[in-house]
Amino acid sequence: MFRYRGGGGGGAGAGMSAASQARRLKGAGELEIVAFERGRFTSYSACGIPYWVGGLVAERDDLIARTPEEHRARAIDLRTRTEVVELDPAGSRVRARDLDSGSESWMHYDKLVLATGARPVRPRLPGFGAQGVHGIQTLDDGRRLMDSLERARGRRAVVVGAGYIGVEMAEALKLRGYEVTVLHRGEQPMATLDPDMGGLVHTAMNLMGIRTVARTEVTGVLTDEAGRARAVATAAGEEYPADVVVLGIGVEPRTALARAAGLPLGSSGGILTDLSMRVRGHGNVWAGGDCVEVLDLVAGRTRHVPLGTHANKHGQVIGSGVGGGYATFPGVVGTAVSKVCDLEIARTGLRERDALEAGLRFVTATVTSTNTAGYYPRAAEMTVKMLAERRTGRLLGVQIVGGAGAAKRVDVAAVALTAGMTVDQMVSLDLGYAPPFSPVWDPVLVAARKAVSAVRAAGV
Repeated sequence: MFRYRGGGGGGAGAGMSAASQARRLKGAGELEIVAFERGRFTSYSACGIPYWVGGLVAERDDLIARTPEEHRARAIDLRTRTEVVELDPAGSRVRARDLDSGSESWMHYDKLVLATGARPVRPRLPGFGAQGVHGIQTLDDGRRLMDSLERARGRRAVVVGAGYIGVEMAEALKLRGYEVTVLHRGEQPMATLDPDMGGLVHTAMNLMGIRTVARTEVTGVLTDEAGRARAVATAAGEEYPADVVVLGIGVEPRTALARAAGLPLGSSGGILTDLSMRVRGHGNVWAGGDCVEVLDLVAGRTRHVPLGTHANKHGQVIGSGVGGGYATFPGVVGTAVSKVCDLEIARTGLRERDALEAGLRFVTATVTSTNTAGYYPRAAEMTVKMLAERRTGRLLGVQIVGGAGAAKRVDVAAVALTAGMTVDQMVSLDLGYAPPFSPVWDPVLVAARKAVSAVRAAGV
């Protein structure tokens, strides 16, 4: 018997992907599948929530790929509004609570899959639990934010944090006609980029009318007499009025149950697994999605990389193992893309800070080119930054910020990182060319050429 434990975003990616893959491999008579999900929705795109909030996606249900009823039609006993509150690996059982009735019961399993997802980081500061303060991770979170926006008495929004979610939500709120202020602790928004590249994002946000306040320490959310957010306070004594507050600080793995059960956790609190996504030291327990740490193939260590692409791949691997097959998830290189206004943002591999923490000696190369031939109509600028290992020339990371076509160019670098290529080898890549798509020398190749020169100039 296979039990899948889902919670938070667990029904969205890895969990239901695992259940579906296991069902494809084993018929209903061969494998009983029970899935617990704390929310009401399954198999949806959490990444699409900012676009729903901003009005680019018309309806919430447009983000749902498969409903609970569709999963049940495939012989998956999916129990929504049910939260697992305790794990007992020694006894091969879980304790589940029906959130509507409050009743609890123990259920035994032969195989257990944990896909508990992640949760928005919510600072332990005054007022962050107030009405009008929203973290965005699930469709229910998105619905609560939409309701809050409809009830708001004014049109002022403060976003705390400037990571992917923070930047995307800032744009969404601006599109809804809100006056938006983004408060963040870093030198520039998008700390997943080096500061020089984040500065390009800062400029684009300002041009859109989004106010960004850097190097700011938030100390709390101030509330009105009804207990609703009215402003965000900072250590500098400033108060930023807010009719709604959105948290864009990031997420952390939702692993309190795993920790209480004694499962192995990594430095970021994510569950540690082997390459088949089996929890280390537990032969009948698997874990995947935003609650796990994965191997960084460039730095050679585990880290928390919460992305839907990985979660669905984890699910495929887990479902294969549960269904009697075998598959592995070798690791990631840290590829991610986003946008703000018309500016596309992409990164893969290591930032300068990551390379320093990994003890690597490196050189950098930054070039600015165009996304098409310079003479082609509407050619837009694109900046590419490349990191290479100083002695070997091994590619370590790439960041790209620019106009149309900038983001997906990072896929070339992701493949090169996965293959362990040097920047010298990258220069010879046979990339596609036509004036509407690229200059004769693609910007990624121009950056690689400059990186080769930097490696040679640095010597040993």
